[in-house]
Amino acid sequence: MPLFLFAIFLSAFLLFQVQPVIARYILPWYGGSPGVWTTCLLFFQVGLLGGYAYAHVLVTFLREKRRPQVALHLSLLALAFLLLPITPDPQWKPDGTEANPLFGIVRLLALTVGVPYLLLSASGPLLQHWFAETHPGRSPYRLYAISNLGSLLGLLTYPFLFEPLLNVGEQTRLWSWGFVAYGLLAIGAGILYLRRSAGGEASGDSESVTQRPSPINVFLWIAFSACGSMLLLSLTSQMCQDVAVVPFLWVLPLSLYLLTFIIAFDHARWYHRALAIPLAAVGVGMTIWLMNRQYASTEWPLLWQIVIYCSTIFFTCLVCHGEVVRMKPPVRHLTAFYLCISLGGAIGGSFVSLAAPRLFTGYWELHLAFVLLSILTSYQLWRQFAPQRRYAILIPGTVFGLIAIGTMGFFLQKHIDESRTQAIAVKRGFYGVLKVEEVGAGTDGAFRTLHHGRISHGRQYFSSEDRDLATTYYGLESGVGAVFACLPQRNELPVAPIHVGVVGLGVGTIATYAGTGDRFRLYEINPQVEELARSHFTFLGDCAGEEEVVLGDARVSLERELAAGESQQFDALFVDAFSGDSIPIHLLTRESFDLYFKHLKPDGVLAIHVTNLHLDLADPVRNLAKEFGYGAYRCDHSPEDTEYESYYSDWILITKSEAFIAALKSAERITPWDHEEAKPILWTDDYSNLFEVAF
Repeated sequence: MPLFLFAIFLSAFLLFQVQPVIARYILPWYGGSPGVWTTCLLFFQVGLLGGYAYAHVLVTFLREKRRPQVALHLSLLALAFLLLPITPDPQWKPDGTEANPLFGIVRLLALTVGVPYLLLSASGPLLQHWFAETHPGRSPYRLYAISNLGSLLGLLTYPFLFEPLLNVGEQTRLWSWGFVAYGLLAIGAGILYLRRSAGGEASGDSESVTQRPSPINVFLWIAFSACGSMLLLSLTSQMCQDVAVVPFLWVLPLSLYLLTFIIAFDHARWYHRALAIPLAAVGVGMTIWLMNRQYASTEWPLLWQIVIYCSTIFFTCLVCHGEVVRMKPPVRHLTAFYLCISLGGAIGGSFVSLAAPRLFTGYWELHLAFVLLSILTSYQLWRQFAPQRRYAILIPGTVFGLIAIGTMGFFLQKHIDESRTQAIAVKRGFYGVLKVEEVGAGTDGAFRTLHHGRISHGRQYFSSEDRDLATTYYGLESGVGAVFACLPQRNELPVAPIHVGVVGLGVGTIATYAGTGDRFRLYEINPQVEELARSHFTFLGDCAGEEEVVLGDARVSLERELAAGESQQFDALFVDAFSGDSIPIHLLTRESFDLYFKHLKPDGVLAIHVTNLHLDLADPVRNLAKEFGYGAYRCDHSPEDTEYESYYSDWILITKSEAFIAALKSAERITPWDHEEAKPILWTDDYSNLFEVAF
């Protein structure tokens, strides 16, 4: 038994650790978008389905032909060894021309980890089948709990052990050696299976060999599994879009999801409907309440938001998986049971990643998942209590359930209606939901604004006198205004033209600062942003200088320009590429700053936008400036009236130019730091810790 236990445990450990390893490796290639993780999860769910299907077919058609069964699996393992290591080739970086990088990510994952992942996916059900035949009379279902424990440890050790200690290249190589170790254990398990397998029914199952699961049970296995997958992905996306796309916020929800499998499969006594269903209902209610606070004037603490989202994931998925285990079949149908579970997971993942962006203009798949959970759970309870005529439980429960579902539906619809208020254009794509709103139409103060999630990325007034006004985070009193007011080229006669770089287009507000002869080069990863900026706003069209939008992730574009010998030599470079309120960590690392400085003139200015509801980004930015020998100066603007032209904004200006620094001081544009000494926080491409900067 220890041989099977270690083989199953290690395969599960590697199966789930490869997910954050490879996603973390390619995250900067795709702009740090939450869609990267969602797409990776979709690929791995489909890969899991493929592995389970392979195991089911192998067991079904070669059940009595053990030697060909083992020989085929071990031959495929040998083939997988030839494809190691799993390190992605840098030549596969996207060129920025894809409107939706989803299929590019899937292709990359298939080429790097496709075959090893498929075989690891098959290990759980296949080795459990081998175990059942070598250990007649012992149930293999608890090995599924051991498998999920390995998966859980594979996830949890990544952000706390492997990510901080190893760079991403070392992580992929270490994982590859781990796969070789698993292969050796699988060979040993295969040999043991051939030597010790017993005849007859594999596990001594006393039930009839011909007994098959009912169609309704099969449907519910798939439906509950799909619902759990939808809840995991949609709640994780909701959380990441307003915080940051970091491995910890991937690993934590997925770990809780796996923990529900461990609890449900280990023993029936761990899942109590009377406790799990009410707690799931409370979690759903709290999440809907949090969603309806999307545009509230006050903000809940980051930690409490994460607690609410993660609690909801845990209890709702516990209900889904607990109900599935209540309907588990005889051991003979083990591989078919696991195949249905993985099919449900793949269906849920495919719906969230592929169908929902095409069907919905918002993140309504989360709303749908809540409704689906309530319907499935209500049916399952009715199915149990109605035949028993337990009306004392059934009737009050039905009334309470209808009231709860009706209330949930009312507030879900309220959130959808509020999200659509004043919207004149909505687009949803790989990088999130964009919405153009028109406020105060027909009045003197009428304006349009672009929202990404709940965060405004620009505003333009209709009136002719305010049409070219720099608004929101880019006003004259902001850090952006300070840069243009204090640049030496703007304060000498004749005024010299300047070359400006901007990471993050928004609605193109910064273009209002352009003068005749100036060149503004704007990097934007999302083609939909440029489309809306040109069709619903006029900042780019009215630009007095020369403007050019470069599509693609800014880091990838800047790296390629530098490799081609095209250092831009910017006089000023502005970095403001937030997705919703999610921060672009890959744009705030040592490697990214090294790239920025290579594109700056020696006396140029790097301006970093650090305004954030939850995170204090000043310390890592100050330390990065110091790392390269630059001075860092804070420019904080807190207007009294945030409803008109300006928002609160916090910019850090980084430069070596004595003339620029002197002009900043003379104009009294420097704001004191919140604390004199920066905390020792230095982010790199290999390591960053979100909680180091949480308020």
